[in-house]
Amino acid sequence: MTSAMFMILVVEDDDVLSGVLATLLEASGYRCERAATAERAIIEARSHRPDLVLVDLGLPDRDGTSVIRAIRAFSPVPIVVLSARSMEAEKIRALDAGADDYVTKPFSSPELLARIRAALRRNARSDEALPVLHLGEISVDLARRTAAGPEGPLHLTPLEFRVLECLARNVGMIVTQKELITQAWGPERTADSRGLRSYIKMLRQKLEPDPGRPRYLVTEAGVGYRLCI
Repeated sequence: MTSAMFMILVVEDDDVLSGVLATLLEASGYRCERAATAERAIIEARSHRPDLVLVDLGLPDRDGTSVIRAIRAFSPVPIVVLSARSMEAEKIRALDAGADDYVTKPFSSPELLARIRAALRRNARSDEALPVLHLGEISVDLARRTAAGPEGPLHLTPLEFRVLECLARNVGMIVTQKELITQAWGPERTADSRGLRSYIKMLRQKLEPDPGRPRYLVTEAGVGYRLCI
């Protein structure tokens, strides 16, 4: 699929930056729609069904994170955050809300275009059929992003689902830490092995019968992780 077949929704209240982004995207072969408020962004996302959303967090009517959550309620479209907020807590909040990547302002045009291409590629791969995982008495439907055990529904965050999805696409095989981090957080976080370990630990707490002796989410020391089912 050529870039001209992709439509990108730019959610940015700065008219100058929004125009620059639209010009850059159209020059690179993408179609573009623009929204300057959170309310308008949600309307445009529903009506135009974009292939990717670029969203600023500092919107005049609502925080951009609420836009991410609202879009995630009805669409799996890739969402890339553009924000001047560089604090790690802000990035984690946006990613946990359902964003696929986070680009800090100021940014270079080549980097932004590369992030867009990567997000579109990941989304194309995600169109492949996703399995329902059966981990003992727990079932995880990766396509519907739901999980349930003997006592009822289990809550998994969007990031936890992305980590599990990457492992499920390579079931039985080792997935390196770098690949897992790239798929779940984006390429700028490849050195964050501590964050990955924290999410693996949380997944084990939710999915393993004995989290201290994992049967399904297995560590391959110094390399990565393996999903064994």
